[in-house]
Amino acid sequence: MNSPIHAPSPPSSSSSCSYNRPPPCIAHTSRNFKFPLLLPQAIHTSQKMYRCSGGHVESSTNINPLKNCVVGRSTLGWFETQPLVSEQLLNRRLLSVEALVTPTVQDFSDTPLIGDDKIGVLLLNLGGPETLEDVQPFLFNLFADPDIIRLPRLFSFLQKPLAQFVSVLRAPKSKEGYASIGGGSPLRRITDAQAEELRKSLWSKNVPAKVYVGMRYWHPFTEEAIEQIKRDGITKLVVLPLYPQFSISTSGSSLRLLESIFRDDEYLVNMQHTVIPSWYQREGYIKAMTNLIEKELKGFDCPEEVMIFFSAHGVPLAYVEEAGDPYKAEMEECVDLIMEELEKRKITNAYTLAYQSRVGPVEWLKPYTDETIIELGKKGVKSLLAVPISFVSEHIETLEEIDVEYKELALNSGIEKWGRVPALGTETTFISDLADAVIESLPYVGAMAVSNLEARQSLVPLGSVEELLTAYDSQRRELPPPVIVWEWGWTKSAETWNGRAAMLAVLLLLFLEVTTGEGFLHQWGILPLFR
Repeated sequence: MNSPIHAPSPPSSSSSCSYNRPPPCIAHTSRNFKFPLLLPQAIHTSQKMYRCSGGHVESSTNINPLKNCVVGRSTLGWFETQPLVSEQLLNRRLLSVEALVTPTVQDFSDTPLIGDDKIGVLLLNLGGPETLEDVQPFLFNLFADPDIIRLPRLFSFLQKPLAQFVSVLRAPKSKEGYASIGGGSPLRRITDAQAEELRKSLWSKNVPAKVYVGMRYWHPFTEEAIEQIKRDGITKLVVLPLYPQFSISTSGSSLRLLESIFRDDEYLVNMQHTVIPSWYQREGYIKAMTNLIEKELKGFDCPEEVMIFFSAHGVPLAYVEEAGDPYKAEMEECVDLIMEELEKRKITNAYTLAYQSRVGPVEWLKPYTDETIIELGKKGVKSLLAVPISFVSEHIETLEEIDVEYKELALNSGIEKWGRVPALGTETTFISDLADAVIESLPYVGAMAVSNLEARQSLVPLGSVEELLTAYDSQRRELPPPVIVWEWGWTKSAETWNGRAAMLAVLLLLFLEVTTGEGFLHQWGILPLFR
């Protein structure tokens, strides 16, 4: 599949590099984005949100917190839906955060307070093994998640044995990858640093809050973070997934876990909370990404000739086409917004977007990163700047997959000069913008947002997480898993049939292991619990 390559505008006459470019093509006119509704400005800040229409982006600022309503965009322009909360309710919310707009710094106890409230922010992320010994149990936690490997209901009791089998099978190769980047994932260290910088930024903006880190598949687990939140007596919580773009396989999986935790805990049921499901369209995030790209372009001899290569983590195509996952639309819009910001700075390089990290025999979002790199080499591209667009922290997908595998592939494909934009990490503009996002969400903590399947909110209370998941996933109960070979049904894909035949054999093997207790898995000690 040919990747869409967006050509730059013609260079100015002052360019020091000779490079003939086709006419500008910033965005496909046929692209059918499902634009998210914009986050209302609830506090007096100068934060602006972008509006994208074709190749044109406008920004708007709203500083009246009493007249905020969800603002969306249709093909005819701007439209308004009903307010998220009434003026009376919002007035009451604003009273509790009066300190946000006062310049005086007040004295607080060890657990920060605003009025009578203790404010907390929960950062959600994937997690990663910190040592090589952690790799196999980390993989077990990953594959034990039904959102990663979904077995037919009849065989759901085999979820953990299968996770053990797959994790043991894949651990050696995964260990090689982690060994090549220092013996473990730096994700926890970087996320902890982001949490600390976010805390400092919030305090500097007169919002004294505690910031917690909850990982999905490794320490500190989300459950551990929630227990600490309870011990600290937090009364208002803002949940902020560290995924710029929403996907039902990343943010959605973490929110489902939170949903189950909250449902069974009286303290959490009574705690006011809200969730910011995606924030890729925020001005601060866009500018932070643009700053990093602009800086890295300057490292090339002829910056105007460099192809900007956005590489995002992929998801199965069925998530988008069958389950309504907004990930692809949000990713494409995000890239357009970054390129619009670059164009404002007179940077008009050609660019393209591709998706990496696919696994299994099923079709994932295309174009694929590896195939696109080979294609660009055949087309004569000599300079490539990789931009890890869906990652805000360095981890194995950036340090090993992009920096090692894709770089080697690019050089072997005829691309002579390679560069890579670092992940945002604790970049100042980025952290400050996250702090603004938290501040702007505070008046809506505990307030009910409007449920609308056609025009989804960018701010939905965690107490109504079912509404959020329904809005993003119209067929939640029938959601296809990331590896569809674990499902049953008819398909035209021969590869999938081969995968299902293999899966049937694995299930039969596991059934015999469980019932007889004499197979090689028991001999290897993989399934000792079933002796």
